[in-house]
Amino acid sequence: MTVYTKSLTLQTNGNDDVLDITHEAAKAIENSKAKNGIVTVFVAGSTGSVTTIEYEPALVKDMQEMDQQLIPSGRGYHHDATWGDANGHSHIRSSIIGPSITVPFESGKMTLGTWQQIVVIDHDNRSRARKIIIQILGE
Repeated sequence: MTVYTKSLTLQTNGNDDVLDITHEAAKAIENSKAKNGIVTVFVAGSTGSVTTIEYEPALVKDMQEMDQQLIPSGRGYHHDATWGDANGHSHIRSSIIGPSITVPFESGKMTLGTWQQIVVIDHDNRSRARKIIIQILGE
């Protein structure tokens, strides 16, 4: 069994910035030399999340608008009152989507659907450098 770990840092714009990292996950699988297994993609930090979507501009905008409707910024969260950083909404958005995703791969290729890409979403209210950990478990 092979365990291969790759980390990378992405510069994000905050405010539900969505970045496609499918290529980076595929490259990590290739570099691991594993043919079959699972790849986990994890974002370090409590205001980022990882999921899959059809990565295209209209859907990205739909997601951003839905986040704002469901968990609006500027609503006055207890977290904001405690810490004064006005990002309580960012923590909640992140916790609902989650910080990681695991995708199986066969013959060195992820089993994603035709229109499915792996994305990192930065929910925070400012730009930041996001550490992403990609870990492969396979043979």
